[in-house]
Amino acid sequence: MGYGQGMTTSVTITGSGTPIPSPDRAGPGVLVQCGDVNLQFDAGRSTLMRLAAMGVWPGQLDGVFVTHHHSDHLTGLQDLVLSRWVMDRAGGNLPMPVVLPAGPAERFVDKMLDAWEEDVAVRVEHNHRATKPQVNVTAFELPTVLTEVWSIGDLRVSAMQVRHEPVSHAVGYRVDSPDGSIAISGDTLVCGEVAELAAGADVLVYEAMRFEAIQALPEARQFILDYHADTRLIGAQAKEAGVGKLILTHLIPAPLTEEDEQLFVQDVRAGGFEGEIVVAKDLDTLTLG
Repeated sequence: MGYGQGMTTSVTITGSGTPIPSPDRAGPGVLVQCGDVNLQFDAGRSTLMRLAAMGVWPGQLDGVFVTHHHSDHLTGLQDLVLSRWVMDRAGGNLPMPVVLPAGPAERFVDKMLDAWEEDVAVRVEHNHRATKPQVNVTAFELPTVLTEVWSIGDLRVSAMQVRHEPVSHAVGYRVDSPDGSIAISGDTLVCGEVAELAAGADVLVYEAMRFEAIQALPEARQFILDYHADTRLIGAQAKEAGVGKLILTHLIPAPLTEEDEQLFVQDVRAGGFEGEIVVAKDLDTLTLG
């Protein structure tokens, strides 16, 4: 791991999808890179494959940051941890650093490798391995104000509680580097907590749902309106927060055409945001500066 002044900071969407599988959209995930520091935020399905497409191997991750314990944000984490170990032929395996809110996500990570004990045992014996897969967890209490949870040099990651009830232990993250700042909402309603998280950010990565489209679906689907972010309200909040660029991800309903993508943009514009908008596809990247 290396870090220093003058490093370029970028943000890449490693997964723009939702619990509903898509051949083109991996599960939720965001990669922030500053120099050769690689920070992964959430790890939905196929995160490992999206990172491989970028030439980032599991052993190059300096931290995985979990927003909450919903399965679509975590099913790729075991894959990252196990692959980090399997690929470590030099025997210098370091535990995967995982940063998360104390509570359900912490308990999940504590148990997630148990099902692989027999696989690990066979590999240890057959390959004469001296190590086993390991996770180094940093758990923090749910922060009601923006709170630093990780740093190296003047690269800092802070966390803030967001509103994703009934998931009570849900957070968003903010990365501050010498190049600027990136806020990542996680799953949430549009709320004052995200406003604090995103204030003045150069880039805001926001989960996005077109409420108008969901309200037209059968009543049995309406529950998802309870805890996701409406595109029109996102536009209003991003304008108020002074955000430079907006990346929409975790897209509901998933756009299938350019016309569908433009509906997301139109909603955000109707809310008042005038800056750059990216309706994310997997591996879309923005560089700060």
